[in-house]
Amino acid sequence: MNSKKKWISGTVAALLITNTITLFGTKAYISNQTGNFSKLFEVRNDLYKYYDGNINDADLVEGAIKGMTSALKDPYTVFMNKKEYDEFNVQTEGNYSGVGLQVQAKDDNIVVADVFEDSPAKKGGILPKDIIEKVNGTDVTGKELDKAVTLMKGQDGTEVTLTLYRESKGTFDVKLKRAKINLATVKGEMIDSNIGYMQVTMFDENTAKNFTSKLQELQAKGMKSLIIDLRGNPGGLLDECVDMVSNFVPKDKVIVSTIDKYKNKKEYKSKGGVAEGLPVTILTNGGTASASEIFSGAVRDYKIGTLVGEKTFGKGVVQTILDTGEGTALKVTVSKYYTPNGENIHHTGIKPDIEVKYPDELRQKPYDRNQDPQFAKALEIAKGKIK
Repeated sequence: MNSKKKWISGTVAALLITNTITLFGTKAYISNQTGNFSKLFEVRNDLYKYYDGNINDADLVEGAIKGMTSALKDPYTVFMNKKEYDEFNVQTEGNYSGVGLQVQAKDDNIVVADVFEDSPAKKGGILPKDIIEKVNGTDVTGKELDKAVTLMKGQDGTEVTLTLYRESKGTFDVKLKRAKINLATVKGEMIDSNIGYMQVTMFDENTAKNFTSKLQELQAKGMKSLIIDLRGNPGGLLDECVDMVSNFVPKDKVIVSTIDKYKNKKEYKSKGGVAEGLPVTILTNGGTASASEIFSGAVRDYKIGTLVGEKTFGKGVVQTILDTGEGTALKVTVSKYYTPNGENIHHTGIKPDIEVKYPDELRQKPYDRNQDPQFAKALEIAKGKIK
């Protein structure tokens, strides 16, 4: 298996850091083949000897591998067959066919983190914090995050039924027609003559350059203070996150470090950027995860901005993609990451500097920024930063 990419994401949009990693010592691998794993081959032989039906070795191998990764009880470590890996690669490039949801594994549930504008899910009335219990009648749990996402994806125009649970409504079904989802991950505008607003929904292969371009555009319009909305952002490509936050962090300062099981440490440093010293206010919530937590952690630790909203998701681990041949791949957790101050936020998240809850009654209505208490507070703070 050849190491391909590392990535960091709280949902299934997960993303990458390039690196080569040795996962198995030769002796341990040979020992396992002749030890506990001999039972695997005994069962295979018994199936061929006794099973009255068709047997496909490729299906047995895939089932065995998926069983091994599932047994780790890590929702971020999964084996992807060719179809799943192709779909994964398409999404990291910024588009796919599906229903338009960002989802996360939390407390063994699959929870909606964000709903894309003009998507089938948005039109179907699905809301953040809804729990997905079934896809087309198939039960799914937090340990089967990638499985659920694969089931929701499909050809444009085909239908999929989601069984959801909402605290105020109970369990209900929503039938959606899949569509092409084009992910515009960066949006920006001037709120007034001095305040800029940018929303980043995930970190795909174009996020950093699009962010910097929009940042420069707003600066040219007279922006003196910036609000960055990372609510519902599940993460993405680590390199993109590093490039994006580099705009605000002095060059060569450590943005994030990773440490693997062999105590190997790697530091990712700021490349410098176009907005050092610009007052920044960051909006966060429970859907702010992984790479977006790295962004938030760097802003917090270097005291270059103010975090407003709710505590972040708490995903402090990194995955890598290993090519397993024939178009398949293994996505596996290989390290923990640490903020500049040395904190690992896995399962704990990052508390905002100023906590503002988003009321459930507003969450169930069409979004209106004029009624958003978190945005209102961020705007107040952003205005107060202008000298």
